Amino acid sequence: MGSYDPEPQKLSIETPCIPSATLSRVAGCNIFLKLENLQPSGSFKSRGIGHMVYRAMLEKPGGNVHFYCSSGGNAGLACATAAATLSQPCTIVVPITTSAHMIEKIRLLGAKVHQVGSNWASADAHLREELLAHDPIGVYVSPFDHPHIWEGASRIVDELVYQVKPYNALQVDGIVCNCGGGGLLNGIMEGVQNNFKSTDRKPKVLAVETAGADSLNASVKAGQLVTLPAITSIATSLGASRVSERTFKWTQEAPYLESLVVTDAEAVMGSVRFANDAFMLVEVACGATIATVYNGDLRRVIGEGLSDEEWSRKNVVVIVCGGRNVTLEVLRDYQEKYGV
Repeated sequence: MGSYDPEPQKLSIETPCIPSATLSRVAGCNIFLKLENLQPSGSFKSRGIGHMVYRAMLEKPGGNVHFYCSSGGNAGLACATAAATLSQPCTIVVPITTSAHMIEKIRLLGAKVHQVGSNWASADAHLREELLAHDPIGVYVSPFDHPHIWEGASRIVDELVYQVKPYNALQVDGIVCNCGGGGLLNGIMEGVQNNFKSTDRKPKVLAVETAGADSLNASVKAGQLVTLPAITSIATSLGASRVSERTFKWTQEAPYLESLVVTDAEAVMGSVRFANDAFMLVEVACGATIATVYNGDLRRVIGEGLSDEEWSRKNVVVIVCGGRNVTLEVLRDYQEKYGV
């Protein structure tokens, strides 16, 4: 272990979990918002990636490392944010589809940025073969596929379990999150397993993707891991063509986990209405999660078989995952394009 041992909580924070009267009225049940958009990097990625890089640094002699992450968005931003906090060098490799807006944010944190390849897979291959392989202190930081990342994300559930209790919510009946490669979902499932020991009292978990970035849903339908031929959704932060093996295993092991797909238009609607109702700007990958409140999917899936009165007493936590790949102008353009 190195001599430099910073407090790990600097890399991520305990985020608020607050009730939303507006979204509760729309959903017909008690909606709580877990505000991961307030993390240092602007998204939940600070949880898992912050935890992973901290662990990796402590395992290196003298704590000297160079972090390498392949990400076209929030994972790269989270890695660069954590590296800056730890005063360690960082290189991010992004595909050519990554916006100049995101690249500039990463560079402002002091990270080196390489733009290579038409998709994440090719950017990742370049990182591993051309950069990481030649750096003896290099540490690979996966955007989503590592047990330490899942462990860090699982703390979301550790927190929300006690955060809802002051609002007379003695039981969490549902948790809604999105799914890209599966890092967040794996963490949520691990957290549920750790905090809810009785099968009967486990909350339902709804994993949301957008059509065109729905590698988990495609795998569930096929009964095996599926690799999408291309990502066609505008929700590029969900753009993993194949989810982690652990993510798919959760769908086989946990009957309380449901996979759901919304359209790009619904994801845009979720972001637009959330901006109006909660006064927060989130990218459309996060809007996909929130859309389930507005379009009735939440009631249909988590409230299946319940009367309206029974449903009104249920407590559902929506993971507002955040994301920095959004501006007012981008959201307005999407709003015009999809007519929402």
